[in-house]
Amino acid sequence: MTEAAISIRYPRRQGIRALLKLGIRAGLAVLADVQVEGRQNLPKDGPALLVGNHFSFLDPVVFIGVLPYPLEFIGGIKAPNAPRWTDTFRKLYGVVGIRRGASSRDGLNMAQEILKQKGVLAIFPEGGSWADVLRPPRPGAALLAARSGALIVPVGLDGFTEVFPNIGKKRVKTTVRIGKPFGPFKMDVRDRSSRVQMDELGHEMMRRIAELIPPERRGWYSRDPKVREAAIGTEVYPWEGIQEE
Repeated sequence: MTEAAISIRYPRRQGIRALLKLGIRAGLAVLADVQVEGRQNLPKDGPALLVGNHFSFLDPVVFIGVLPYPLEFIGGIKAPNAPRWTDTFRKLYGVVGIRRGASSRDGLNMAQEILKQKGVLAIFPEGGSWADVLRPPRPGAALLAARSGALIVPVGLDGFTEVFPNIGKKRVKTTVRIGKPFGPFKMDVRDRSSRVQMDELGHEMMRRIAELIPPERRGWYSRDPKVREAAIGTEVYPWEGIQEE
């Protein structure tokens, strides 16, 4: 494990994060009518891995605003589909950064260290918000779950893509649905045979998330062949073969 991974401590940045959380809650109250379902499914503490669909750049902000934990995030070092001001927010909050298109070993090790300290970590398995239907996962979320043995909590987010287009017009109705935890899983990630199991774990995460969002948004995980057909092309990872700088 790298020095950067060993040095991280959970929880951290508690003062600034508390202020940001207050600001987020106030902003969400003005911009959206946020309904939260399934709070009873939230574990009291970690290690827990929260996994959600990622259709809007607001999704991480929503997690911070509605969830009760000193939450850690793992995500790309850049947010190409978000306004520039979000870069400042990400720096203030302190996201565990990874470089899309690279192995990002340091970021994954830091995330694993947080879970080892019974932390609560959020990740969006799709790896970005370039579509508004559910897509196959990138390997990072399943790898973290397999390494850490953390409990996995699926979360479905709906309506947040409509918040900013309707600023000044109306408060958009949005929903956060928290599913029942599953796992934990513990696998030897060095064993090649475990790769198939990890891939299946990633798909199981997405199937659990699919149950928490509207049927027309379930994309690759819909039971409706027409919805799956309409999602063809969204699975293409924009950073495939391209490393973020």
